[in-house]
Amino acid sequence: MLTLSPEELTAIKLSLRVATWATIVSLPFGVLVAMLLARGRFYGRSLLNALVLLPLVLPPVVTGYVLLLLFGRQGPLGRWFAETLGIVFAFRWTGAALACAVMGFPLMVRAIQLSAAAVDRKLEQAASTLGASPPLVFLTVTLPLMAPGIIAGAILGFARAMGEFGATITFVSNIPGQTQTLPTLIYTFTQVPGGDAGALRLTLISLAISLTAILASEWLAREVGRRVRAD
Repeated sequence: MLTLSPEELTAIKLSLRVATWATIVSLPFGVLVAMLLARGRFYGRSLLNALVLLPLVLPPVVTGYVLLLLFGRQGPLGRWFAETLGIVFAFRWTGAALACAVMGFPLMVRAIQLSAAAVDRKLEQAASTLGASPPLVFLTVTLPLMAPGIIAGAILGFARAMGEFGATITFVSNIPGQTQTLPTLIYTFTQVPGGDAGALRLTLISLAISLTAILASEWLAREVGRRVRAD
């Protein structure tokens, strides 16, 4: 019961790899979009907010199918990435990372957006009056004050990526060693006779990883916030 098979170890390692890359790549875009939504006053802001939140309300299978249409081998974006950058998404772990990034993006942006909206604008104005340029104000004042929200958003996105199933299996299928992540392997175990033990084992591992990520998010955000206030 407690011994992991090579297939299970591969799925766990792949899930960690996919979730890590999904978080790293999407985080800069998450900060940018969160700043636009928190501070921006422009035409189409409501539409941008709706597009960001869309993966939360759409069935994950629909999101995966849209990704397949856009980033598949014959899709416009997929063909461009393959021909220009040599990156193939369809039926590859890179596609799983893309699907996980899309599904976790709304949670990431929401956490960062709330943090950005809570930043005291007077501190930024004070830095500007002392001669700091806007980029310097952002790097030395805004970004540190947003740090708790950025950390929380990144870890929530990571946790969501670890648990992503519907969009992933629709976009990149369930190929052992290639795109078979922790959730898709649990699904596989539930479909075969005698797979209950493996499904339960991986479910407990998934619960442990997700719970650890959430607790770490709260602790890190609290610690960073305390240090920023102290400074």
